[in-house]
Amino acid sequence: MKLIVIGGTGLIGTKVVKGLREKGHEVLAASPSQGINSVTGEGLAEALVGAQVVVDVANSPSWEDKAVLEFFERSERNLAAAEAAAGVGHHVALSVVGTERLLASGYFRAKMAQENLIKASSIPYTIVRATQFFEFVGGIAKAATEGQTVRVPAAMMQPIASDDVAAAVVDVALAEPLNSTIELAGPEPIRQDELVRQFLSATGDPRTVITDPKALYSGAAINDQSLTPGENPRLGPTRFSEWLARSAK
Repeated sequence: MKLIVIGGTGLIGTKVVKGLREKGHEVLAASPSQGINSVTGEGLAEALVGAQVVVDVANSPSWEDKAVLEFFERSERNLAAAEAAAGVGHHVALSVVGTERLLASGYFRAKMAQENLIKASSIPYTIVRATQFFEFVGGIAKAATEGQTVRVPAAMMQPIASDDVAAAVVDVALAEPLNSTIELAGPEPIRQDELVRQFLSATGDPRTVITDPKALYSGAAINDQSLTPGENPRLGPTRFSEWLARSAK
């Protein structure tokens, strides 16, 4: 089977491409650096010839409100048109758990717009919503840093390893389209302040974590339901402590 991975050279994309190739499939890792740009449409028609499945794990290079919305809307419209012309039978897209609960954030409004365009398209689809990746914890800390303190809320999260996200996306890409959304999460919930505290401790970072209930996440206020999955999510097997132990090395 021929599959195209949009964003195939990124964090999740490289893992998805590797996983699909290991299962014996023909896979094209599509990205602007390869002359395939879903935002401009460059190279899409040629890349999709003979493809049965398109996996979209691309992310916007800018999180500025207008730029990120433009990125996801243009990309999705171009993909839908090219997929229809090529006869693609399954569109798989990676999104974020809690998107509809975080619309105060421009990034999540853009992800919601992407999801709505996917659902309105004629292409059979599966949307895979994942919680935050363990690999993002350093970025969460950086965004919340003031001097030598990190101000984050104690809101509950259930983060997941990127390896586990990629494995799930591979499984979905090789299955029949669901025309619905599934959720992925890590094996255990943890509060955001404790998550960041454990990360800083494991990496020898001297910054101090201050629990601040008014601190925002990606520009939005959050509570215990904002970033956690609903009933019966697919759970990745990797625990944060295991990932930290490997990463600290």
